[in-house]
Amino acid sequence: MPRTKTPSTDGATTRAATRSGDPAKRATAEARRSPSAAKLRRLKISPEVAWYLDARDIPLPDCPPAFKTPEPREVPGAVFDPERVDRVLASFRALRHVAGRWAGQPLEPDPWQIAHILAPVFGWVRWDDESDGYVRVIRDLYVDVPRKNGKSTLSAGIAIYMACADGEQGAQVVTAATTKDQARFVFTPIRTLAERAPALKSRVKALSEKVIHPRSGSYIEVVSSVADAQHGANIHCSIVDELHVHKTADLVETIETGRGSRTQPLSVIITTADSGRPGTIYARKRELVERLSRGIITDESIYGVVWAAGKKDDPHVESTWRKANPGFGISPTKAYLAAESRKAQNSPADLAAFLRLHLGIRTKQDVRFIDLDAWDANAGDIVDEHQLDGRTAYGGLDLGSVSDLTALCWLMPRDHDDGYDAVWRFWLPEDALDDLDRRTAGEASLWVEDGWLDVTPGNVTDYAYVRQQIEDDLDWLDVETVGFDRWNATQLSIDLMEDGVEMVKVGQGYASTSAPMKELQRLILRGKSAHRPMLHHGGNPVMRWMTDNLAVARDPAGNVKPDKAAAAEKIDGWSALVNAMSEAMANGDGGSDPVFTTTTT
Repeated sequence: MPRTKTPSTDGATTRAATRSGDPAKRATAEARRSPSAAKLRRLKISPEVAWYLDARDIPLPDCPPAFKTPEPREVPGAVFDPERVDRVLASFRALRHVAGRWAGQPLEPDPWQIAHILAPVFGWVRWDDESDGYVRVIRDLYVDVPRKNGKSTLSAGIAIYMACADGEQGAQVVTAATTKDQARFVFTPIRTLAERAPALKSRVKALSEKVIHPRSGSYIEVVSSVADAQHGANIHCSIVDELHVHKTADLVETIETGRGSRTQPLSVIITTADSGRPGTIYARKRELVERLSRGIITDESIYGVVWAAGKKDDPHVESTWRKANPGFGISPTKAYLAAESRKAQNSPADLAAFLRLHLGIRTKQDVRFIDLDAWDANAGDIVDEHQLDGRTAYGGLDLGSVSDLTALCWLMPRDHDDGYDAVWRFWLPEDALDDLDRRTAGEASLWVEDGWLDVTPGNVTDYAYVRQQIEDDLDWLDVETVGFDRWNATQLSIDLMEDGVEMVKVGQGYASTSAPMKELQRLILRGKSAHRPMLHHGGNPVMRWMTDNLAVARDPAGNVKPDKAAAAEKIDGWSALVNAMSEAMANGDGGSDPVFTTTTT
């Protein structure tokens, strides 16, 4: 029998537990030395999961993901229940490998699968008054890992557990893909594992397109269309395979919205990387996980892990293969990756496929123009507008679509150096808030509550609010000019000119935007290296989100401009900032640096 212990977390409140009935009360501590905090940070393993691995004699995996969202350790009432993880592993071990050198042996999850996927997802629970019991905290699982790392058996084991052993009556478990053939490819390993497991022979019925668990009235079936997913939808668990082949979000979103009546549903996406195309359902999910992992937004119900090599890593050395493939040495084998590497060295097309499929690199992904760490280094203290009274200011206005965000930026040059203080105003139609909440994992409503974002009544932005705010700001700022997109000239710009504001049309091509973009980059990088904000923005969370979204287009001469089409999400605040900097530079208040001098054509 496995040993049961409770972790020590360097004096922190113990969150582990031995049973799911009342986990917090039954936790018992044992004095045993656990891995150092520094080692766990490097491995990206929580103290609770590290304790669990040690208690069950499972080695610590030395293959941290490139990105991992936080485990819900700080969620009020959350506790780690080891017996829930035990049940999941027991369910896996009841299955048998059906092919290859391990045929007939129990399906034992690899340590990396336990440490980074199964233990966090199934171990973290909290009390739910509606169901009068403990339920899982995590509802959405995203796993992005190169080929040959056991995705099929992992997803099959989860599907069978959710249908047969999760304690849910009438559990509807679906495997989803874009075509019937692909869906069957996902479903076939599930059916094969279920029908060949000795422990399940008398408990499940494995049919051609469905696995049934008669005792609970639960089943696993294939869906490959929105109509399939909508039919009688009351989904307990969904498995979406190879997200990057989904051309639209329709099927995935239909599945995710069909689970509202379940107390602890689980949506699982297990995929390899895409080529880096923006705007796809893969791009949205992957970028959401990356933002969560960096702490830009928070959502304890979403958990994701991404394994990938870095773009600067040598793709043809073993250390890079190990970094991107947590199953390295077992599946995929060293010999397999060596052979694929040799092919990739002889063909550009094979190299692109090798980078994406076996190293997890999104081959078309651009290097960031503004590094988020550099942006954060320029936050400084919250910008106190009372201390800016009477300061010279240059404005930038981005009107965009009336049904989405509108942004205003005030940029104020400092007297003692060539830095700036920056203030933004953002507006959004009230009817668009739910959609922005969905795109920001609920952060948008917090921005409204905290005063970073204003909502205007109805489904379009009421520019009267924008006009009034600018007029109010004119009372305390010495505004020189306000730059705006000449292609978005509206009645608002005419009204502001009548109010006495000097409105200046700013082109949005390379010739107009490259110099202010590079000046902003120079200031931000200098602020990071000098350890003092040169673009003092006060940590505005809306702008931090938009900075993470920022993409730029480049021409052959090396000029740059904001690229809204390629951006992960909205960058209106950056457009407003660039317009403001354009005006500051036109009036002699912008700095320059030979390294960043721009040529235009």
